[in-house]
Amino acid sequence: MAFLADVLSRVKPSATIAVTQKARELKTGGKDVISLSVGEPDFDTPDNVKEAAIAAIRRGETKYTPVSGIAPLREAIAAKFKRENGLDYKPSQTIVGTGGKHVIYNALLATLNPGDEVIIPTPYWVSYPEMAALNSGTPVFVETTIANNFKLQAADLERVVTPKSKWIILNSPSNPSGAAYSRDEMKALTDVLMRHPHVWILTDDMYEHLTYGDFEFVTPAQVEPGLYDRTLTMNGVSKAYAMTGWRIGYAAGPEKLIKAMDMVQGQQTSGACSIAQWAALEALNGPQDCIPRFKAAFEKRRDLVVSMLNQAKGIVCPKPEGAFYVYPSVAGLMGKKTNSGKVLANDEDFVMALLEEEGVAAVHGTAFGLGPNFRISYATSDQQLEEACRRIQRFTASLA
Repeated sequence: MAFLADVLSRVKPSATIAVTQKARELKTGGKDVISLSVGEPDFDTPDNVKEAAIAAIRRGETKYTPVSGIAPLREAIAAKFKRENGLDYKPSQTIVGTGGKHVIYNALLATLNPGDEVIIPTPYWVSYPEMAALNSGTPVFVETTIANNFKLQAADLERVVTPKSKWIILNSPSNPSGAAYSRDEMKALTDVLMRHPHVWILTDDMYEHLTYGDFEFVTPAQVEPGLYDRTLTMNGVSKAYAMTGWRIGYAAGPEKLIKAMDMVQGQQTSGACSIAQWAALEALNGPQDCIPRFKAAFEKRRDLVVSMLNQAKGIVCPKPEGAFYVYPSVAGLMGKKTNSGKVLANDEDFVMALLEEEGVAAVHGTAFGLGPNFRISYATSDQQLEEACRRIQRFTASLA
């Protein structure tokens, strides 16, 4: 009798974690490594949020919390959706989880049956298909192109919808591409979904506050109110408030779905960390001055990285609308040979050679379902980014 569950054979380990671990090993061995593989703001959590957490500890807010979250935080989440997205939710329609990943996982666990399909545009965040597979779902991939700035097109969405389609997962701005949908682009997709009332929408809005220039963020149920009763709108405090380690994600949606997720969570983890919830309450209700400060820094870094990568031989790097990633194409470098004599057959060969020869850690695009590309996170200092981009330029120039 096999000891491990059969479902594990359908799941791959996280490529971003694997690359990060390889970079750590090289660094420990004395190599000068610049890691651009982790999707985590390099800023510190704002002081008012930290002080709120300390105050909560001193008040004794250290007991178990309700499974779906403390009442003040659920009220603040409902208020946030109304204030920023024009969406009306009661606190009872909200749920708090241990990070956004937890919220998505529980939504899929509570709803998927064997054979149910989950539509996922490529490139995708690495965890979407694995979470679908772990919960008996079948990931159905629909490819985007660099010509369309990695945005799903309405005709392509229409083509993949079947009677078995249970969910579509939308992520705007996107990890890994940084692509974000304008109101018109989102409306084209919601028009398709209005024609297929059996398909539910799970929208991952974690990078909502990290959009640049005059780009206006929108979310599906805001653009098409007709989808309100079958949309789970997920967000969190990790990226906008530099609170990745606090592990607080949240969502709002139809009460029947929220109740099902609450039941699952009650048998799984129960409530998220009490102190982190009080910190998240301050993040949502307190001063928002950290957001424009973070945005300005990230936008400057985006422009730096896009400019320098487009000067690297054989690389094409679109300028994304949001998040803190770029997703350059290395199609022009396939078949080239490195100084050590290795032929670059795919984007994984490219990132491994880049790491070994120049000490720059990035993640290969096929890990996100679309290559030959690679993902760079520019959530690090300007100096580190400049040096990393110089190394990439040097590496591509050396290829024969």
